[in-house]
Amino acid sequence: MKKLLLLLLLPANVFAADLMICNGEYALCAASGSTPTGKTITVKGKVFQEGMAVCPVLTGRSVANGALMKNSCDAPAGKVWSLFSTVTEAPQAPTWAVAPLVHRTFVLSKTEGMSNMWSFICDKQTKKTNNVQLASCYGPINESPLTNGHVKMGSTIVTDAPVGTLNPVGGNF
Repeated sequence: MKKLLLLLLLPANVFAADLMICNGEYALCAASGSTPTGKTITVKGKVFQEGMAVCPVLTGRSVANGALMKNSCDAPAGKVWSLFSTVTEAPQAPTWAVAPLVHRTFVLSKTEGMSNMWSFICDKQTKKTNNVQLASCYGPINESPLTNGHVKMGSTIVTDAPVGTLNPVGGNF
């Protein structure tokens, strides 16, 4: 609920044209981290290092950035979008047992990066882990979900990933 409230408090011009609600399967990367793939990814004309996050696939209502998804919640066969949700608990690594999502903040630095998986495509993994469908999601490292620009060093990042997670998924809200 805190996340939804946070979205509602943002200036209207930040998201107004891009927000859309999806209903169905989506990957929730809020408590995940990402590993650099060695590739780059371009978001709205800006180039970023690409990260891959393993995220649980959930079903229900979620919030998407329509501009990044060509205004469609439909993912190709075998794929799912990584979206935002107001759930308060979800399966989490390493066991993929359901646990509460715990918000924390940290400061972006040369040794502590972040990643943004919101509204990027994921490949559904072929087998479940502990009865949880997982997806490999690909998105930019140190990219702002607010502006789609580079996040400045020293920015405060919000995440649900535990301390010590490499490039935790989050944003500079």
